[in-house]
Amino acid sequence: MSQMQTDQQNFAQLSAQVSQWITQFQQQLPQRRAALVDDPQLPAHSIEPTTTGTQAAFAAFKQRIAPHLSATAGPRYFGFVTGGCTPAALLADWIVAGTDQNVAQGGDSISSEVESQALAWLRELFHLPNSFEGTLTTGATASNILGLLCARQFGGAQQGIDIARDGFSNADISVFSATPHASSQKAMAIAGLGRNQIQAVGCLADSEAMDVASLAKLLAANTSPGKIVIASTGTVTGTDFDDLVAIAALCKQHNAWLHVDAAFGIFSRLLPEKRDLSAGIELADSITCDGHKWLNVPYDCGIFYTRHLEYLQQVCSVAAPYLDIGSAAPSFMDRGIENSRRFRALPVWMTLQAYGIEGYREMIAANCQHALQLAQWIEASDHYELLTPCNLNVVVFRPKNSSDAEVKLCLTQINASGETFMTPGFWGGNSAIRAAISNWKTTAADIEQTCRLLEGL
Repeated sequence: MSQMQTDQQNFAQLSAQVSQWITQFQQQLPQRRAALVDDPQLPAHSIEPTTTGTQAAFAAFKQRIAPHLSATAGPRYFGFVTGGCTPAALLADWIVAGTDQNVAQGGDSISSEVESQALAWLRELFHLPNSFEGTLTTGATASNILGLLCARQFGGAQQGIDIARDGFSNADISVFSATPHASSQKAMAIAGLGRNQIQAVGCLADSEAMDVASLAKLLAANTSPGKIVIASTGTVTGTDFDDLVAIAALCKQHNAWLHVDAAFGIFSRLLPEKRDLSAGIELADSITCDGHKWLNVPYDCGIFYTRHLEYLQQVCSVAAPYLDIGSAAPSFMDRGIENSRRFRALPVWMTLQAYGIEGYREMIAANCQHALQLAQWIEASDHYELLTPCNLNVVVFRPKNSSDAEVKLCLTQINASGETFMTPGFWGGNSAIRAAISNWKTTAADIEQTCRLLEGL
């Protein structure tokens, strides 16, 4: 009997050991270091020449790797925009690995139907019309790539060019944005549009939001038949929202594609008092959002919607005889970058089934309240200054009367403490510190602990 067969026979015992370790890891998250900033290294070790089995491999994991895992999923990890993982989503992710479904297309299981229902439920959660269809991706970067690929296809169509089929063929396409996320710039590179070819639209004063008057002038002066506008619903630092109603009207006037990067800002639509921030998002041609941010499902999970599914499928469709199995279910490999796809819809489906709109509304409201708690402490502090009002879940600040070097040193000290983790920002031409609160586990006590840490630096 092979070692793999032996491990399979002993699977119940092995899985119980792993489950116990994961449970302990989850329980220890509040006490675990939020981040390990000393770049831990694996000891040099050659691959095993002989079979040792899962028991030995798990022991090696616990010895060499486990001590150096950070509390990314913990309540005081405020870097980037990082959600945690709800209990329902975590358990669903175990099921995903255990069942190992082929989600390239329908025809052999219910997995494609689960993805369709998860996307429908997300539409309800975000108050989007049913005209939006799409796919689950690996993250906001992949979703932004899909948005630009669809927009590129649209731009080519305005010139009688099928770019997906024939290449650029001298297509003339212009892209406009005020505060594009780094992933949009990466998407520009991958789509062949050029990361440095985004035409910069002006921002409103003391804001990262797009100046609509600036966009109007640029669009009016531009003669390209293929125009693309990248707008933001929640910019990455200031959490500013573009005026999508006005921008959509301009896009319609100038026959431009409107792509909205709403990676985490779209979740503001769960709160009635903040829904107006993203008014007009239903007018977009494509939308990016991110599940492993504020939906609190495991990495990796992004969400992409478009009102023009035909462009998405023109770009992504796969034609091969062995793939034609005659299923009526959606072929999700025709809607995304990967043919081989993980069953990432199940954690989305299960967490929405478990907690519903009410549960997520409560979580989003709590995170916003915790961010406001931190912002108010900073405003009252003698040592720190709040650089922009906190209108959602991100707090941007810096030590008072400090140089950029001193800001960087302060951030280094914060993260070296292990009590919390934050990331750098840039505001008003100066370096800043940015805390994004997106985890369902975060409590007022975690904010109080963070404030005590800041006070002691």
